[in-house]
Amino acid sequence: MKINGKNLCIIPARGGSKRIPQKNIKDFLGKPIIAYSIEVALQSNLFDRVMVSTDDEEISSIAKQYGAEVPFLRSSQNAGDYATTVDVVKEVLDSYKKRAKEFENICVLYPTAPFVTTKRLNEGFDKLGSNQACIPVVAFDYPVWRALKLKDEKLSYQWSEYEKSRSQDLEPLYHDAGQWYWIKSKAIKESLVPDKTASILLDNLEVQDIDVVADWKMAELKYRLLQDE
Repeated sequence: MKINGKNLCIIPARGGSKRIPQKNIKDFLGKPIIAYSIEVALQSNLFDRVMVSTDDEEISSIAKQYGAEVPFLRSSQNAGDYATTVDVVKEVLDSYKKRAKEFENICVLYPTAPFVTTKRLNEGFDKLGSNQACIPVVAFDYPVWRALKLKDEKLSYQWSEYEKSRSQDLEPLYHDAGQWYWIKSKAIKESLVPDKTASILLDNLEVQDIDVVADWKMAELKYRLLQDE
C-alpha cells in the first residue's frame, strides 16, 4: 500500500567534515549543533517526518536522541566531497519510494543552522503555496557591483562602469542564507532553486556560514545576541 505524506524534512549530515572535524555534531553552546535543526523542525509541527541523512553511526545515534528518524544510512557514493545536496535529496526520496512512502513537499534543513526559527520555516512554507520553492536570502554587505579582480598582482574593477556610482543608486543583490530550502517534490531536478522560487529576506544577524573555526565563534556570538533581544 502506498502511504502519502505532505511534508518531509531532510537534514543532510555526512560525517566527513574536514575543516571542522565532526562539525555536524560539534558542541554549540551546550548541545550538538544538529540538535538545533532537529528541534526546530519538530517544534514547527510542519512535518510528517523529520529525518537525518547521514553515513555516520555517531551522527545517527545523536540525531535519534534528539527525536529525528534515521530510517537508512546514506550510500558511500553520496557521502563524498563531491556529492551535491540534490544528489542526497534524490537518494532519500528514492529510498522512501521503495518503502512505499512519498511526499508532496520537501524542506532541506542544514544541520549547522542554529538561527532557524519555527516562524521562518512557517513563512517559507506559506510562500511555497503558489511557487515551486522558497529559500531564505540575505543582502550582500557591500555592493558587489564594485567588485575588484586580481590578475597578475594587479587590481581592476570587474565592472568599471560602476566605479563612481553612489552606493544608494546600485541595485541590492542577495545570496542564499545557507539554512533551508522548501521545494515541491515534483520541482526537484538538478537544482533546489527552480525558476519559480520565492524568498524570505533575513537580517545579517540571522545568518552565518560556518566553514572554519572563526566562523563557528562568530555564529556563537550572533546566537547569543539574538537570544538577548
